[in-house]
Amino acid sequence: MAATIKDVAAAAGVGIATVSRVFSGNGPVGAATRERVLAAARALDYRPSAAARSLKTRGAAGIGLVLPGLDDPFAAELAEGVLAGARDHGEHVLLDVSGGDPAREAAAAARFAEQRVDGIVAVPAAATPADAAAWADVARACGVVFADRVLPGAAGIPSVLADDAAGVRVLVEYLAGLGHRRVAFLGAAAPGAAPGVRERAFRAALREAGADERDAVAVPARPNRDSAYAAAAGLLQSRADVTAVVASGHLLGEAAVLVARELDLRVPGDVSIAMVDDVPWAELCDPPLTAVARPARLMGQRACDLLLRDRARRPAAPAPLPAELVVRGSCGPPRQARGPR
Repeated sequence: MAATIKDVAAAAGVGIATVSRVFSGNGPVGAATRERVLAAARALDYRPSAAARSLKTRGAAGIGLVLPGLDDPFAAELAEGVLAGARDHGEHVLLDVSGGDPAREAAAAARFAEQRVDGIVAVPAAATPADAAAWADVARACGVVFADRVLPGAAGIPSVLADDAAGVRVLVEYLAGLGHRRVAFLGAAAPGAAPGVRERAFRAALREAGADERDAVAVPARPNRDSAYAAAAGLLQSRADVTAVVASGHLLGEAAVLVARELDLRVPGDVSIAMVDDVPWAELCDPPLTAVARPARLMGQRACDLLLRDRARRPAAPAPLPAELVVRGSCGPPRQARGPR
């Protein structure tokens, strides 16, 4: 026989109204009480009736999830976290993808708002003030939480982030400890644009390691395969003095590995390679790739939990989740500068 809300209330030692507030997100519930209710619901395999909630609220009773795409392993893992969080709250998830296009993203968000979803989790592709204004309009209609990215100009929308700065800093410290000074950052901001969190952390860590500012080689690249490959090829063909490459994302790391292989460069004998994002294929490289692991699944789950909280209790800037350096065989001590290719 399926568990009821009364069973959950009894198991958690609370009233039925408290269980209802936990799953509806309406009304205050203490953090410890909320966790006790969710644990009891999981133990009893309790699932609130989405249909009943929908009738009660006259809404779609679901969570909208907007991702850049489905072929990105980090996004897929983040989606798993959102799904897990939604199950804990008895919600279902409606998915749409933007393809990195802010117009498609805005259309998907507006469609979800019209369907009266309980809220939207998004990895935003948007970047302009107009994009931020569009998201602010959606946030007035339903709850919005961003994951993995911050959208300047949308200050009222919280973001669940990994501590990228700390992860990159530990990675650069590791490379500096191996003796690297001439290190390239693959995936820097375009010339004239403000550097991102990872690039700023990279430059600061190199300075702290005693490297000259001129030793920091910043290579602009967009996070798509064509741009990543072109940037990696230009770097490794023209900068024989670079002894290590830090890729700002897994597409850039993939490009660096492919170009090194095509140029017959030994990793790490000729050049060390490391990247942000520990995706599954990193372990399958030869040698396996050193990476900064960011907790994508936990980020998705936290974003979902934050979305379904009472709005008055949402922190404007949740503490970033820790990123961890995973050391593998793709980094070693630097050799003398390579000759031109």
